[in-house]
Amino acid sequence: MKILVLNSGSSSLKFQLFEIKEKEDVLIKGIADGIGLKDSFILYEIKNKIKRIKKKIKNHREALKDVLDIILAEDIINSFNEIKAIGHRAVHGGEDFKEPVIVNDKVMKKIDELSSLAPLHNPANLIGMKVCKELLSKIKQVAVFDTGFHSSMHEKAFIYGIPYTYYKKYGIRRYGFHGTSHHYVSKKAAEILNKDYKKLKIISCHLGNGSSIAAVMNGKSIDTSMGFTPLEGIVMGTRSGDIDPAIIPFLMKKEKLSVKEIDDMLNKKSGLFGISGISPDVRVLWSSEKKGNKKAGLALDILGYRIAKYIGAYIAAMNGVDAIVFTAGIGENAFYIRERVLKHFEYLGLKINKTRNKNNETIISADNSKIKAMVIPTNEELQIARETFELVK
Repeated sequence: MKILVLNSGSSSLKFQLFEIKEKEDVLIKGIADGIGLKDSFILYEIKNKIKRIKKKIKNHREALKDVLDIILAEDIINSFNEIKAIGHRAVHGGEDFKEPVIVNDKVMKKIDELSSLAPLHNPANLIGMKVCKELLSKIKQVAVFDTGFHSSMHEKAFIYGIPYTYYKKYGIRRYGFHGTSHHYVSKKAAEILNKDYKKLKIISCHLGNGSSIAAVMNGKSIDTSMGFTPLEGIVMGTRSGDIDPAIIPFLMKKEKLSVKEIDDMLNKKSGLFGISGISPDVRVLWSSEKKGNKKAGLALDILGYRIAKYIGAYIAAMNGVDAIVFTAGIGENAFYIRERVLKHFEYLGLKINKTRNKNNETIISADNSKIKAMVIPTNEELQIARETFELVK
């Protein structure tokens, strides 16, 4: 079965076409970037060759049409009838969508209503669905939600300590994000370890410019660090993560900041960038730290410490842990962050193999380590394809 996976952003359209039989093959993957901007282009990979087309892309409809033209031109398919389903990334499903769903007018209307909870993502995701409805109306569409994997959390994990009426009235609760990534890497960890996924306690660390940590117990997410929005949790590239809520009215009063300005500060001027004053990029900070920049080192120390605190909390929540998994840009590549994190768990018998860790190997813990530490590249698009396949097959 051929499945097209789309991840529609505000100015981009990521795509992958999968062939799912005995194996899961990627026939083509790429991105249409800079949609509506001056320097737009399409970058794609096919048969281990990377191709780049520079062209003006006015809107998402045009972007998808260009992508479909490329798929036909590359002789991957003879007609669009060969594509049996289109899987869409949808960031926020609220409490309405706990599983993937077939997209119809009612579903799109609800996703639109949930845009108030994810104003930067849901509207863009919805555009992709509307364009597919127009251009590929005969093909089933499936929405796979970032929040879906975390819908298994118990009330004690997702209810905030504010009046309960705000949860009932506005849906204010912990939702969690990066669900497709946490689902994929936790299950992949079980496969690599040759263990039963439904009998493992796994902590998944999705670390990138936006980061979240999840406690996955017996194949279910029981807690996660991001909350009502992706702002909560550990320190991130430009996001503050957890802070004392009283800081917000204090700064608004002292600095005479508007709601928009304080929101902008917390989301775009804080985190590693705000602490270091240099960059949100851990590679830049690590290089600066080696040259003696103390604030760069402090930012990395804070990141490692905050990750360790969440892992420690989740070990307690699950009454143990079998594996700690690192994924995404920082998680997969920054051995110096993993070192900062994992040293906190030596008392539990976790032993890191420094050579494996520096080489970003799959298992970075020592052979005699009681807890496995792992590096697993995430593949959200493949997870979306799998969930789409399961729903439509």
